[in-house]
Amino acid sequence: MYKLIAIDMDGTLLREDKTISDKTKNMIKKAIEKGVKIVLASGRPIEGLERYLEELQLVTEDDFVMSFNGSIIQNVKTKAVISKNILKGRDLKVLYNLSKEIGVNIHAFTKQGCVTPSMNEYSQLEGRINGIEVHEIDFNTIDDEEDVIKVMFIDPEPILTAAIEKIPENVYKDFTIVRSAPYFLEFLNKASSKGTGVKALSEYLGIKREEVICIGDAGNDLDMIQFAGLGVAMGNAFEEVKAVADYVTLDNDSDGVAHVIEKFITIS
Repeated sequence: MYKLIAIDMDGTLLREDKTISDKTKNMIKKAIEKGVKIVLASGRPIEGLERYLEELQLVTEDDFVMSFNGSIIQNVKTKAVISKNILKGRDLKVLYNLSKEIGVNIHAFTKQGCVTPSMNEYSQLEGRINGIEVHEIDFNTIDDEEDVIKVMFIDPEPILTAAIEKIPENVYKDFTIVRSAPYFLEFLNKASSKGTGVKALSEYLGIKREEVICIGDAGNDLDMIQFAGLGVAMGNAFEEVKAVADYVTLDNDSDGVAHVIEKFITIS
């Protein structure tokens, strides 16, 4: 029996209009009633998840959330942190210099929220998606020891793809690097990913790997889909995600998450 379902947000749980269908909400409710733990596993900051947690009624002391692609796992109600693996200001400066060398825009998440050295359309999009302010600051003023949760290279798909080809191999050794959207490339602490996050949470809860379902669509979902007892790719997922999944469900506009719950949690 499956006891935990980790669900990505954008392109998975959310339809293209960023809403959750009534059918999906109903299926999630039924899964919870059967004792299955539902965990939102997103690249978003916690601020970008709060309204969905409330909408799904995942706001008790028994509920957990995974934000920033597994960098932070916490109890929804108490805010107690279960796991935290983040970067530092010195890492941000390394990546900032790299961004200038390969010609891409950059932003990061610090104690100030979302910050960028040069305002651009994709940093503004980040702000709109998550309902947060984006601040333009000089990255050189950030202390080397300041906490930085994650760093992102952001630009239109052709520019970002060309820039990725210029990233030196040693950078991949120093950071977890995932492409969460055609226009978002994310840099995390090497110990962070959705896969390591789901593993840490399942161990904390005493849930076995084979009792876990993970559902996603993009590159940042790959390792949690590979970790899960049942790894599920959305019908709209990247081809490389479908290639490693145990099952491919319907797309995010066709209640793909609800279909998985109905099929594998055996709700009558």
